[in-house]
Amino acid sequence: MTAPHGRLLVGESRRPDHPTMSGADPDRPHGLLGRWVRWTVAGEVLGFVAPAVLGMVSAAWSPAEAIPTMMAAGAVEGLLVGGAQAHALAPFVPALRSTRFAVGTSLAAALAYLLGMLPSALGPRLVEAPRALVVLAGLLGGIVLLGCIGAAQWLELRRHVDRAWTWIATTAAAWLLGLAAFLLIAMPLWHPGQGSAAIVAIGLVAAGAMATTVAIVTGWALRRLLAPRGGKSRP
Repeated sequence: MTAPHGRLLVGESRRPDHPTMSGADPDRPHGLLGRWVRWTVAGEVLGFVAPAVLGMVSAAWSPAEAIPTMMAAGAVEGLLVGGAQAHALAPFVPALRSTRFAVGTSLAAALAYLLGMLPSALGPRLVEAPRALVVLAGLLGGIVLLGCIGAAQWLELRRHVDRAWTWIATTAAAWLLGLAAFLLIAMPLWHPGQGSAAIVAIGLVAAGAMATTVAIVTGWALRRLLAPRGGKSRP
């Protein structure tokens, strides 16, 4: 059974000579997982240069002044990560529209930076607001923050991959673990009075740990997502 416009959904029966197949095997030890981890880590470490540098520059600004700058930095980071991941997926999902995947990731990353900085921008207003409302808003904001990148990528993946909705939960869990890895490394090492080079270097090392965590978790999930399910066609 084919998807609309003649695309074959991953997980359906396919002939070895089907024109959408590239010959790449997601189950090879050095196939999808290795490629995905390498490109995700490279894209994230390179992309994190923008938030690291602009975050240092805007550290003395008010949150309201810093938010647009950091959203732009997040958009750059997301574009590089999304572009790298799209490149990693290309041999396994040949019909993937890389630009759509990368731009969606970029916009989602900008939104994530906005949500992450809102609490400090609102400041005293949060103290004065009803506690129940603050807790509810925090929970909703956290869900959106963790899930927005996966949701943006799902908009493209769902056109090519069966059960793509699971990608949203997978990436949310992966980024939660990745952020924990980042904080465990960066927070003990950052301290007042450090030079700019040291601040950026620590940030990039922590970003590498974050990216590796995210890449491994999502890479294993991708292997399962792209693996044919018994070679049976969907009814």
